[in-house]
Formats: sequence, structure tokens, C-alpha cells
Amino acid sequence: MPDQQTVRAAILEQKLLPLYYHDSADTSIQVLEALYAGGIRCVEYTNRGAAAAANFKAMRAVATERMPGLLLGIGTIKNAQQAEQYLSLGADFIICPSMNADVASVTNAAGRLWIPGCMTPTEIADAENAGATLVKIFPGNILGPAFISAVRDLFPGMKFLVTGGVEAEAKNLEGWFRAGVSGVGMGSKLISKELMERGDTESLKAATTRTLELVRQIQ
Repeated sequence: MPDQQTVRAAILEQKLLPLYYHDSADTSIQVLEALYAGGIRCVEYTNRGAAAAANFKAMRAVATERMPGLLLGIGTIKNAQQAEQYLSLGADFIICPSMNADVASVTNAAGRLWIPGCMTPTEIADAENAGATLVKIFPGNILGPAFISAVRDLFPGMKFLVTGGVEAEAKNLEGWFRAGVSGVGMGSKLISKELMERGDTESLKAATTRTLELVRQIQ
């Protein structure tokens, strides 16, 4: 199992973190395969449905067998029990929608990377005091790039990953990176429900490659 520093470095190097959920394990695996084929090596699956744990277990098995180098994490973790469950299923990292010290303790004790969700300077400071060096700014569409510009100098050792409202187009991405984020989380703007329902893995692969290249050009 890769250590915290390795996973953090991989996410920051990739700069684009895809995130999604689907009720179907087969569809979830197909999306994962398309993302991998498009160049992605770090993925966040989200704990947002009754089938999430079973799907994650199946995805972990397929990734271990057929996708060398893939780091598979779980998002929308809201308590220590959920964190323990997914750590036991092989999650490489844990992402929260909030700042939760209990999740931090469980995840850090397991030697895995914990990324808390923050919306205020107080929450970022609490996350920093709990050991976080990478936080998710959420919801990005409410806060905007100006928030990052305003708080980044207060936390010189912190890296920011913004999620919510990030779009796969140059102007939007440039605004975030120029403001000081180190990466962007992208859900439906990259992995739309329509693509998943159609099983259009070729279009998803192409969109993934294109968006990765766009992010790298901006950087």
C-alpha cells in the first residue's frame, strides 16, 4: 500500500482528480477503465449510494489485477466508521466533505492520506492542526477563485484542491490555478450521467485525455 507522501505527490502531479459514483458495479468499473486509458492514475469514487461499498470492492479488485499504478480513493466520508470500512477495502486515500478529526485519526493511524473538505479559514486551520497538508476547498462554485487568493498566504504549507463547479474549459481552469490551487476535482463536468448511461467509454477516454492536457498546458 503506497504511503501518504506518495499518494499526495501523485494527486498533485496529476492535478486533475476525477470523482464519480454509479449504482452499477459494471458501469463503475467501465468508467474506471476509461479514465485509466485516458491517462488518469488517481481516482476518487464517492460514497453516495447504497451500492458504494460493494462497487468499491469490485473496483479495487479489478484495479489491482489490470491497472498497475492506479491509486483508488473514496470520497464523501463523513465519520470514522465509514473511513474504517473503506480502509479495510483497500482505499488509497480518504476524502471528506467536511473537517472531521475522527476521520483524520483513523486514516492517519492506518498510514493513508486524509484530505478534509474546508469552506472557511477556521476549517483550514483546524485541518492543518490535525495534520492535513492538502485540503479540498468545497463547494468551489460558491467560494470562487477569489477565496483561494485571499487565504493562500495564511497557510503557506497547505495545498488546495478545489471541487464543485470546476469546468473542463480553459478560462475556468486558468482562473483556479492562477488563484493558487494545486489541483481540481471534477465530477459531472467530466463524467456526465449521459456518458455513463450510454456506456460511451470512448468519449470519456477522449475527454479525459483532453482535459488532462488542458490542465498541464495551463500549469
